[in-house]
Formats: sequence, structure tokens, C-alpha cells
Amino acid sequence: MEDSLINKVAQSGLVTLNLELFFPEGERVYLDIKDTLFMGMVLKEKDFRIWIKEHDWSQYESKHVAVGCTIDAIIPTWAYMLVSSKLSGVALSVHFGNLVSLENELWLKSLQNIDFSQYEDAKMVIKGCSDKEVSPYAYVYVTEKLVDIAQSVMFGEPCSTVPVYKKKKAV
Repeated sequence: MEDSLINKVAQSGLVTLNLELFFPEGERVYLDIKDTLFMGMVLKEKDFRIWIKEHDWSQYESKHVAVGCTIDAIIPTWAYMLVSSKLSGVALSVHFGNLVSLENELWLKSLQNIDFSQYEDAKMVIKGCSDKEVSPYAYVYVTEKLVDIAQSVMFGEPCSTVPVYKKKKAV
């Protein structure tokens, strides 16, 4: 009698979704306009327009740029629009907010391309370990899309998962 190894993970029918494959490439930078404010509190249009004209926009080439202000000041909307107009065509993308909101927007754009209907009634494992940092936003987004489509959703690796969701059986 010959003993053979049986790969129960392969036989389980688990479908692994590796979010790392959807990682939005490109360097992320934050452009803080606080240094353009008069006395650190007020945006003066004339001074701001001089800064817009003289600023080296090439440093943002091929980068994802988050634009915001880290101090509590009233910034007119047109100021952010001016910055965006200068970054358009230079940066990979321009976003209003901090680096966390930038990261979330990048993940959203990437994950919106997934056809989740392909996972209908699947036993899903959302891969937990990766070489690239996957935002918690991505895990929440994917889970929200899979609930009620998939038979079950788990987190981790096929050999060691944490149950997240299981479809209720019809009565």
C-alpha cells in the first residue's frame, strides 16, 4: 500500500483574490500649500499666483500628488484649482486631501475594474500576505463587493484563513 499526499487546499475549491495584483503603481507625494500663506494664515491671491508661476512643477512628473494644507486656514477653492491646473499633464494623478485619501482613491480606481460577478457562489480567500502594502481600504471595498455574491469570504492564505462572511443557507 502506497501512501500519497493529498492536497486538500487544492481540492477545496477556494478562489484566491490577490489584491497585490491591483496595486496602483507610482510614487505618492503630498503638496502642502501652507508655506504659500501670508503669516501662515491667509492666502493672498497676488502672492499665491507668483508662487504658482515660479514653482518647479517638474518635480511632480510621473507621481501621484495629493494637494492640501496641513494648517487650519481658509483656503479658497480656486487656489486648489490653480495647483491642479499646473499639475495636470505633469503628474500621474492629482487628488485633494492627504496621502491616505490619495491612497484610497488610487485603490478605488484600480479595484473598480474587477468584474465581481465572476466570483458568484465562490469560496473566496482574500490573500493577506503580500510584498506590497495593500491598503485596508482595498480589503473593505472588496469585501463589500463580495458579500452576497460569494458563498463565503475569508482572509489570509488558503492553508490558514480567518472567516469573514458566509452566505446564509436558504430555508
